[in-house]
Amino acid sequence: MIWVVPLLVLLYFTLTRRWRSKNEPPLDQGLIPWLGHALEFAKDVPKFITRMKLKHGDIFTVRVAGHYVTLLLDPHSYDAVIGDPTSLDFSRYAQVLMRRIFSLELPLEQPAKAKTMMKTHFLGKSLSALNSTMSRHLEALLKTEMPQNQRSWKEEGLFNLSYGLIFKAGYLTLFAGERNNNGPGASEVYQEYKAFDSLLCKLARGMLKAEEKKTAQSAQRRLWELLAPAGLTGDSGSSSWLHAYRRLLQEDGVDEESQRKAVLMQLWASQGNVGPAAFWLLGYLLTNPDALLAVREEFGKLEKSGSPLLDRAVNTPVFDSVLEEILRLTAAPFITREVVQEKILCMADGQEYLLRKGDRVCLFPFISPQMDPEVYREPQRFKHDRFLNEDGSAKRDFYKGGKQLKYPTMPWGAGANGCVGKPFAISTIRKFVYLLLTNYDLELCDPNAQMPEINASRYGFGMLQPEGDLPIRYRPRDTQL
Repeated sequence: MIWVVPLLVLLYFTLTRRWRSKNEPPLDQGLIPWLGHALEFAKDVPKFITRMKLKHGDIFTVRVAGHYVTLLLDPHSYDAVIGDPTSLDFSRYAQVLMRRIFSLELPLEQPAKAKTMMKTHFLGKSLSALNSTMSRHLEALLKTEMPQNQRSWKEEGLFNLSYGLIFKAGYLTLFAGERNNNGPGASEVYQEYKAFDSLLCKLARGMLKAEEKKTAQSAQRRLWELLAPAGLTGDSGSSSWLHAYRRLLQEDGVDEESQRKAVLMQLWASQGNVGPAAFWLLGYLLTNPDALLAVREEFGKLEKSGSPLLDRAVNTPVFDSVLEEILRLTAAPFITREVVQEKILCMADGQEYLLRKGDRVCLFPFISPQMDPEVYREPQRFKHDRFLNEDGSAKRDFYKGGKQLKYPTMPWGAGANGCVGKPFAISTIRKFVYLLLTNYDLELCDPNAQMPEINASRYGFGMLQPEGDLPIRYRPRDTQL
């Protein structure tokens, strides 16, 4: 009977192994049954995808923890995925992540309805009001951290400073309201959120250890309690957006417990990327004196012209180029769709590939185009003027294979599922950087310090975060620029 065990193993391997059909993308299942490439994928996403790209080209299918995922890395062909909501569904995979990360079930159509509603609250006059409130909270929190009459240096990690201040200001603007300004509420929410956020990627991948699971569940429960009153009534102090979101959930029959979970999801969606982006921007400025000088000069000209950076649109092409460059370097989301019906994917080069129903299709713009040396010379290097023309205007024309790219970078997504909060996020980052550079002396504790390494576990989930921090010191300036 010794022969039975290897026979069963062989039978299992044969029955669970998939065979590539005609016109399907190259198939790479890995050596481990069911898991496939899951371990390598989770360990270092860019390294794995780059290896597969060199082996198979711009499109291939891999097996990852029982799922078949087709990676498309030709940016000229991205619209074939982004522009087909019929065959390639966004909401189903979003539902999977909602369950894993937030223990949340919502009606399938609810996120799309919420996004439509958000457009009335994050654009136009509503955006101006949000920007004004956010600026007020940022200024107040900075003064609390560093009173204007203090002259000694204060040392802190730049990531902790950036993430903490922007998170608290965002929480007060969107979730807590005026009456809690500078109160302990924002700090308590941030501490619990940090514990939750540190385990978010493992939650999404179902890789939590027993002790980590307890920590995540404890942080979730406490956050649900803290966020319970947010947006429940129009006079709760929260923004009109959150009150409208709560009302929409109620109209869709979502119970109170799920509403709290949904509010936590919105807290992550609105605050999880802005602080890290501000950290990378300031960090790259501090470690690149020429870039820092260029941004300081631009802000200084605004002051001298009598057009300071307030809560309205201003022309800041140098800052905008720096922001675009750090997003190119550190924004690494997956853009994922579920194949809900068989589809022929037509590539830009004329090739056609069959996508199977039940598979997933994934774009990873971080690899292509953002780190493509054909699109960007020395793509690993920070160049503050990469997105500027010689005359100082914004540069938008980038090419691959002699053809202009529609999406040179994709930090905000694209198409119908692009980020509604993009203008608010950009305004927040610009205002935060402006306040620090014009009101404070800010420098590295170690003049020769380099940017910290990237936390490899964060690939695929928006803005990357550092492994460690960048020690800085700051104090109020005697005079503004």
